[in-house]
Amino acid sequence: MKRRTLKQLRPKRQPEQHHHVYVVLLDPAVGKIRKVRAENSKRDPKKPCVYVGMTGLTPAERFSNHKAGIKDAWVVQRYGIQLLPELYEHMNPMPFEAAAQMEIDLAEDLRRAGYTVTGGH
Repeated sequence: MKRRTLKQLRPKRQPEQHHHVYVVLLDPAVGKIRKVRAENSKRDPKKPCVYVGMTGLTPAERFSNHKAGIKDAWVVQRYGIQLLPELYEHMNPMPFEAAAQMEIDLAEDLRRAGYTVTGGH
């Protein structure tokens, strides 16, 4: 009998497709920050404030790192509430180049829809 290792039991996934875009719900107080208001001049105050990012980790791991202060975005560490998977889950995973472009596109799409958006570089 051939011995199986843990590595062989893991599902096969192409290593180049492990990047994710993610969206974090932020406290509404973010909408009062001058810099954020300037970046979102056409924001709808009824829509939530969000942060858009990209990672090579899972979105849940990345959010935990933000909250723990590990390579964090200050706005997520201070004002982050939870992930909003309904806005990004259908897009993941993807190659790095696609994720980098998708981060920008998703931020702009949400901004056009009236969300107050930070991140999305």
